Amino acid sequence: MPETQQILMFVVAGVLLNLTPGPDVLFIVSQSLRGGVRMGLVAAWGITAGCFVHVAIAAFGLGDLLASSAPAFNLIKWLGAAYLMWMGLSLLKTTAHTVGEGWTETPVLQTGKASDNRRNLRAVFLKAFATNALNPKVALFFLAFVPQFIPANSPDPAWTFVLLGCLFNFNGLLICMAWALAASWLSQRASWLQLGLRKLDRLAGLMFVGFGLKLAMTDAPAH
Repeated sequence: MPETQQILMFVVAGVLLNLTPGPDVLFIVSQSLRGGVRMGLVAAWGITAGCFVHVAIAAFGLGDLLASSAPAFNLIKWLGAAYLMWMGLSLLKTTAHTVGEGWTETPVLQTGKASDNRRNLRAVFLKAFATNALNPKVALFFLAFVPQFIPANSPDPAWTFVLLGCLFNFNGLLICMAWALAASWLSQRASWLQLGLRKLDRLAGLMFVGFGLKLAMTDAPAH
């Protein structure tokens, strides 16, 4: 298992990533504002469920990956490092989205039939699930990010990957739910929100550039 310091770094990096606005956050907030907090929470659960698909696929292919040839390891390493650095530089260059535009309306609570509400919630969950489960960038992120926190001498790297992936998703779920709960409050403070998101973009960008450089300097494990 990773040391306590590594786990803390992993948690901090994961929290920063989930706080940084992206398609997932915008989808959750928009659903919360459109259909109320309940719909936003369902969107958060669907997105998290999609993340677990990538954790499972990556984890149970990780053992074979680590046992494969050094060229295969280096190929994944350079792809992952390039992706992390690209993501970090993109965050550093990004400008704040007009997140407050059109968000001043009070969320409309659904008042239709219970069956219609269930169908709407199911549709939101499935759409949120597909947002992550069908996104190859999410799979690449887990392959590039999580292995950095797995000790080289780990007796079972696949299950260590699963545990770290579950920890990442649990923290991410809490933050996504907080976005849904706070959407109406944030919508009334758009100018403050944009300033805060710019700062989070820069901080997360620097961290992911650093993770990319660290990954690029990692040697292939001895087989």
